[in-house]
Amino acid sequence: MSQPPFFHPVSGTVRFWVMVDDLLIGASIGKETLHYRYSPQMTNDDPLATYTQNAAEIDAAVRRRVATGSREPVMLRDWDVRAAARA
Repeated sequence: MSQPPFFHPVSGTVRFWVMVDDLLIGASIGKETLHYRYSPQMTNDDPLATYTQNAAEIDAAVRRRVATGSREPVMLRDWDVRAAARA
């Protein structure tokens, strides 16, 4: 079992795990990516809360990256969660 997602202040990322084909894949997403994609109008947004509110979409981005050959740990970038990627 994985640990819950958490904010890692040294790297400025939320770290989390996604189940992909019965494998638990470690991933992360930067606080800036979270801010600019999901809450650009806010000035005091919490990266962990933003991840939690958008986990389904963010986890799907990890699955897409793994499906195209990315290896663990998957570091999501801006283009992985851009608005056009929403399903």
